[in-house]
Amino acid sequence: MEGGDGGVAVAGQGVQGSGAAAATVRELLQDECYSDFLNEDFDVKTYTSQSIHQAVIAEQLAKLAQGISQLDKELHLQVVARHEDLLAQATGIETLEGVLQMMQTRIAALQGAVDRMKAKIVEPYNKIVARTAQLARLQVACDLLRRIVRILYLSQRLQGQLQGGSREITKAAQSLNELGNTI
Repeated sequence: MEGGDGGVAVAGQGVQGSGAAAATVRELLQDECYSDFLNEDFDVKTYTSQSIHQAVIAEQLAKLAQGISQLDKELHLQVVARHEDLLAQATGIETLEGVLQMMQTRIAALQGAVDRMKAKIVEPYNKIVARTAQLARLQVACDLLRRIVRILYLSQRLQGQLQGGSREITKAAQSLNELGNTI
């Protein structure tokens, strides 16, 4: 809650209200019974064992109940005094929840659009990758086929030259050299 005058800080939290509220809070803070609860290193087990050893449990319980009752009354007075502010804040929270829900709806719609675009892009991309790999394999196969055709041509020419006798021997040697370079 914001606004008001005469605020008193309690354990790091702002308690604000009228002069009576501040007096009530000061009164509770100055009471030794409640000061133990405000310490940073408050331990329930230690406090309980000390209370049992001192045998003043009923007195302390009554004092704590009285303090809780005072705090409840003060809280009720603060809520009544700040009723309009609290309602305005609650309305503001509802408005923010509406805006948040609208933003979540828009984010979901945007995510759906991104997913659709992704599907439109990923499928063609995957096809292109597959076709590119297929084209690369076809190029290798075509290159091998060209070499095979060349080897067949050279081997047929070499056979013809070998049948021609000694006058074709130089041409046969040249064909054999080409055949060796092709392989």
